[in-house]
Amino acid sequence: MADEERVRALVRQIVYRAIGRPLTAGTVGGRALVTGQDVEAAPLGGELVIPAGALVTPLARQAAMERRVSLVERTPAVPPVRPQSVPEETRDRTVAVGADHGGFELKDAITEHLRARGYAVTDLGTNSSAPVDYPDLAEAVARRVAGGDAWRGIVVDGAGVGSCMVANKVPGVRAAACYDQATAINSRAHNDANVLTLGSAIISRDTALAIVGVWLETPAEGGRHARRVGKIMDIERRSSGGTTKAPAMARAPGTMRHAV
Repeated sequence: MADEERVRALVRQIVYRAIGRPLTAGTVGGRALVTGQDVEAAPLGGELVIPAGALVTPLARQAAMERRVSLVERTPAVPPVRPQSVPEETRDRTVAVGADHGGFELKDAITEHLRARGYAVTDLGTNSSAPVDYPDLAEAVARRVAGGDAWRGIVVDGAGVGSCMVANKVPGVRAAACYDQATAINSRAHNDANVLTLGSAIISRDTALAIVGVWLETPAEGGRHARRVGKIMDIERRSSGGTTKAPAMARAPGTMRHAV
């Protein structure tokens, strides 16, 4: 274990030197820790390359948003997958996508990424830089998911937070704003999230596609997590006067993994 930690430390030093900044991040449980100080050292509107799986503090995320710094994880490139190589059942899963004017370019990249891998995609717009209101797009995606017209939903705006708030106002939706693969996996495995929101001003295209991949292929674990998700839905039903139907939990682990 000690040798493994030394190797990780050496890799971090090489990566940070390659991008021209000092290694100021510490480690937690063997994973790099990115702090607000690290983000402050990055150029305004630029990119900050961080090790894959790094832990990013809330202050670091806030600094990245304010300075419009994209946090880029260096992960192995995913080779292109031909649609015919994807299992037939994957092509039956429709993903509804939407974005405001600040996120439409990333939304288009996600749409292309999904279709290349055999997923059916319902693109609800917007498709230009003309200003629109993110609540309209987030609601449209959320209602497709809640109504059963889409298996999952993905919404992109500047930070991913506003769209998450909107989507969670639609009964039956469990939306999660994710900024790395760890939060994406957790939102699916523990919370059975059915809508993903992303911030185009915070994460890079490559990071977003990596998040989408693990989010779609991670099954809900069930067990104690299913009980807790049930309590979330109970709160929703009580708050809406008992009129909300509880969506079924995802199928057992291993039955929802797809190549993305």
